[in-house]
Amino acid sequence: MNSILQVCGLTKSFGDRFLFSNITFGIGEGEKVGLIARNGAGKSTLMKIIAGVEPMDSGTVIMQNDIRLGFLEQIPVINPELPVIDVFLDDGSERSIVIKEYEAALDSRNEKRLSEAVQMMDNFGLWDYEAHFKEVLSQLKIVDYNQRVGELSGGQLKRVALARVLFDNPDILLLDEPTNHLDIDVIEWLEDYLKRSTITLLMVTHDRYFLDKVCSKIIEIDSECIYEYSGNYSYYLEKRAERIDAENAENARAKNLLRTELEWMRRQPQARGSKARYRINAFYELEEKARTRREESDVKLGVKATYIGSKIFEAEHVRKSFGDKIILNDFSYTFARYEKLGIVGNNGAGKSTFIKCLLGEEPIDSGSIEIGETVQFGYYSQEGMKFDESKRVIDALKDIAEYARFDEKTVYSASQFLQLFLFSPSDQQKLICKLSGGEKRRLYLAVVLYKKPNFLILDEPTNDLDIKTLEVLENYLADYKGCLIIVSHDRFFMDRTVDHIFVFEGDGKIKDFPGNYSTYREANKNNANAAELEKQSKSESVSKTKRRNLREPSNKMTFKERKEFESLEVEIQKLTEEKEKLTALFNSGEVIEDVSSLSLRYEELRNLLDEKELRWLELSEKQ
Repeated sequence: MNSILQVCGLTKSFGDRFLFSNITFGIGEGEKVGLIARNGAGKSTLMKIIAGVEPMDSGTVIMQNDIRLGFLEQIPVINPELPVIDVFLDDGSERSIVIKEYEAALDSRNEKRLSEAVQMMDNFGLWDYEAHFKEVLSQLKIVDYNQRVGELSGGQLKRVALARVLFDNPDILLLDEPTNHLDIDVIEWLEDYLKRSTITLLMVTHDRYFLDKVCSKIIEIDSECIYEYSGNYSYYLEKRAERIDAENAENARAKNLLRTELEWMRRQPQARGSKARYRINAFYELEEKARTRREESDVKLGVKATYIGSKIFEAEHVRKSFGDKIILNDFSYTFARYEKLGIVGNNGAGKSTFIKCLLGEEPIDSGSIEIGETVQFGYYSQEGMKFDESKRVIDALKDIAEYARFDEKTVYSASQFLQLFLFSPSDQQKLICKLSGGEKRRLYLAVVLYKKPNFLILDEPTNDLDIKTLEVLENYLADYKGCLIIVSHDRFFMDRTVDHIFVFEGDGKIKDFPGNYSTYREANKNNANAAELEKQSKSESVSKTKRRNLREPSNKMTFKERKEFESLEVEIQKLTEEKEKLTALFNSGEVIEDVSSLSLRYEELRNLLDEKELRWLELSEKQ
């Protein structure tokens, strides 16, 4: 397999903190690689270095010549004033430059400039660029092409940025948390697209199902080093465990040997001969190796929920809407003690609004929601927490309390509690502004649990948390003695944490589905397949009826429409022939006189053909 990307001796640090040191790896053409590491280990930084938007301390990044690279950042930055349809012209790619030059040449009326621009448009095959971009947007469920970027939700912005990257059809695709803020239908579409594509992929994601189905290789950043595993995520888990066991066994062997060598060192006279010098040097190397302990430092969520009574919340005939958009319509439900509920639905269906109504942050239009007296909510929101970034990490908890008592035997200081979340005493003195996005989310989780809630509400908790923290959070929630509501599109996380699902279907309809997320998705697909079979059966029945009545005259089209239909066929043929002649002329390489007017005519022909073909389709359906 040809190496399309080679990273050699790469080192990156911030101050005295090294993210990775002298790392080397390669990616072959067509390989799909998942990049895994803890929050703050440098995943996003490594992606930015490869994309050329972040400098490195030392090392090289080598790519084949004429390689197009597409990069989807974790938090996309797009001009908020642009309409969606113009976003693909704002990415600085070679194709967008060609399109902009063509449009500028049209306005300039300079025949030579326009002739060159037409040639470049043809070379890149960009005559149908707008239709192609709209096609990609529609696959990602973006239908309002004229909406301003600044008016988009976080999920819509991510989808538009993804469409822009995919539209350019890059040779190497870098995706940093591509599934964040995407609903499940779009995630599954992207999953299928990447599996079928021959594109070379390097991706950071916490979605373990996504990693398992798409990636054929895993690269892990651990302790400033790189480890490579040729297989999917399940294979990686198996081989990583074997590697750590081998490292621990090697360290244990080194410690046993060190005891023997230490006795020999102590017995040696002060004036050692040159014959023993090699063994002395080897002793110091062995001592250094024995000191290297392989510890799996994980988040330790051993905290307990406070007591919760039998009455949790009761909703009676609740209605909530924003103008014509109905979120809840006559919703009634009694939440049980220790219930673990998952909430799913497309973006914009009202999941987060439902949560805010429950918390009293959003007023309801009618009905009632009664909360039990012992309920203490802990809310981990999708938007995150607005920290005072000029404060230290420890201050985020000390502002709540110096100590937190969870039961008669368990009391944590703010510092002790932060250590459960992998914030060492030195890390606790850092300014919050110095933390990575994932570390801030981990701090946010610590703040929520430090308040000792007995009813946890987690809105998209998997965004920006590393896989190891997610695994620990999953184990904690499985044993959590309190109530739980989770809003998430992470299939793996939902499967491990909830026992039934609220499906927000839109227009205020909420379906209660018993079972986990995968069971719901499978049932949903089976229903869709059954509906498709029924549709096909009806279609075949209709086709048979049509064949039986083939000789009967059609009376659906008026005389005037039949005449229009016949003339349209002639007009479309003439317009198509004229367009093909102009295309051949543009491709001929000849010097074209009056190229400006011909290019304008070409655009006019495209618009006329679109209009007349659409009308022809409408009439053909009547026929």
